[in-house]
Amino acid sequence: MPDRPQPRFPEPDTQPFWEATKEHRLLYQVDRDTGDVVFFPRRHNPKNGSSNLEWRESKGLGTVYTFSVVRLNRHPVFAGLGPYAVAYVDLDEGFRMLTNIVNVADPTKDIFIGQRVKLTWLDQSTGISIPVFEPA
Repeated sequence: MPDRPQPRFPEPDTQPFWEATKEHRLLYQVDRDTGDVVFFPRRHNPKNGSSNLEWRESKGLGTVYTFSVVRLNRHPVFAGLGPYAVAYVDLDEGFRMLTNIVNVADPTKDIFIGQRVKLTWLDQSTGISIPVFEPA
């Protein structure tokens, strides 16, 4: 299977996130002053503009907030997947992530809102890995 579309480096705001994926670690940010959880990775807290952020590692457990099943995608990377699920997952640490739900026999029947999921990885030939989720 070909690699998924990936970031182009250098990418100063998200590079620590992508570097951590090489070790199968899912990072998010927390504002040191307010405790706000920040995700997706960025240079500042979108609520107050503070750049006093620290990286933390997620345990990779969450709940399906919502999902959709893509039945046909003409992009060469996704065309061979057949039906697949695109989902928002609420991580236990307090952030929501756009991702895929994998390792289900039929994404139209085996995924539901509120379902507990756990992190798994799609390794890419470039060394980075894509964080995706499967039923817990």
